[in-house]
Amino acid sequence: MHREPLAVLADIHGNSLALEAVLTHARARGINRFCNLGDTFYGPLDPAGTWAILKGLDMPAILGNQDRILLEGGPNWENVPSFQRTLKGIGEDGLAWLKALPATLRPESDILLCHGTPKNDMTYLLEDVTTGLPAIRNCTTLMEHLMPEAHGCSLVLTGHSHHAGLVMCNDITIVNPGSVGLPAYDDDTPPHIIASGSPHARYAILTRKDAGWDAEFMKVEYDWNAAAAVAKENGRDDWAEWITTGLA
Repeated sequence: MHREPLAVLADIHGNSLALEAVLTHARARGINRFCNLGDTFYGPLDPAGTWAILKGLDMPAILGNQDRILLEGGPNWENVPSFQRTLKGIGEDGLAWLKALPATLRPESDILLCHGTPKNDMTYLLEDVTTGLPAIRNCTTLMEHLMPEAHGCSLVLTGHSHHAGLVMCNDITIVNPGSVGLPAYDDDTPPHIIASGSPHARYAILTRKDAGWDAEFMKVEYDWNAAAAVAKENGRDDWAEWITTGLA
């Protein structure tokens, strides 16, 4: 089993400027191992630039729900500008890369990668948002979401909520690194908001210890005003606000 630190990225959402900053930050700390928890391209930012960065990297990755939407398409998406722009940006080779990604992955025997829960990429794992704000689930509920897929795991890595957090249940460390590319948003199913509180790009560094795992949650500065300008140019003032403030 690897002892080298692992940089965990999630929810890039086509923000190539944030992605480049995170990779530079991690490499400056001597990190050589990375993984990507999905929702890599979708959004009004720079899917082409994001794909240009990622396609040359040896980075295990899984499929997120909005990656899956790109593959499935359908009439509801034909007139959505961000959908069409993302497809055009990543091209056939990017789409082929997505098609080859699994929904979950065990890069090591005791590590599980999932986007939402192991069973459902649309369900937040760590958070209950029925009150409108993220509240950490109890261990009983978490284990219901995790098992049997996480049997034998000491570490589960999850994304989707863009909300950084760590919970330990039954000798399993569960970590959401937060979002590389979109620090806040609102949603209507159920109505809720996610807000990191700052515009920084976020990721986590996980290190295996003799007993369990050590997690460092990283916040990285980058030119978020430039990223927000792209969102505005593409008709998404809401994304521009979320990117520059980390608030929703």
